[in-house]
Amino acid sequence: MVIDKNGKAFADPGWPDEYLLNISSAAIREQIAKRLATSIAHCAKAGFDAVEFDNLDSFSRSKGALTQEDAVAFARLLVEIAHSNGLAAGQKNTPQLSHDERRTIGFDFAVAEECHRFDECSEYTRFYGDQVINIEYTDDLRGKFSAVCRDKNTPKATILRDRMLKAPGQEGYHYAHCPAASR
Repeated sequence: MVIDKNGKAFADPGWPDEYLLNISSAAIREQIAKRLATSIAHCAKAGFDAVEFDNLDSFSRSKGALTQEDAVAFARLLVEIAHSNGLAAGQKNTPQLSHDERRTIGFDFAVAEECHRFDECSEYTRFYGDQVINIEYTDDLRGKFSAVCRDKNTPKATILRDRMLKAPGQEGYHYAHCPAASR
């Protein structure tokens, strides 16, 4: 884990129960990837088609402890493991990756959260085309969902969910998707 100046594990400021893994050296990245390989292989054995790797953008919240280059190198390891297990690998968020970094990593698709809300959808669709899944949330939607769906930059595979991802039947559950002919 990333350790702060007080010797404590560094939590992601937006998610205080999530701690940043220290991916700042090749040796450490290899060790972490080796541990994650078991979970990735389990996904393949369980019949999944793909995996997506979250928190690739932790470097942007690490107060300089991690770099974008660290994240790219780590993501490349994880994608290699996914591909070696017959799984597609998805980029999660992190619109600031360049085309060259995305090519180097080898992602097959992207999962974006709130790309319409933050006007980032084209950052994904320019590289992945229709291979982008976007999730917008009911508590922070920019306009009406029908307008989100009509926006030419919004990925075709866009859904609207409640942020807490409640199960059907639970209070606060919400699920909608953009109709195929929304544009």
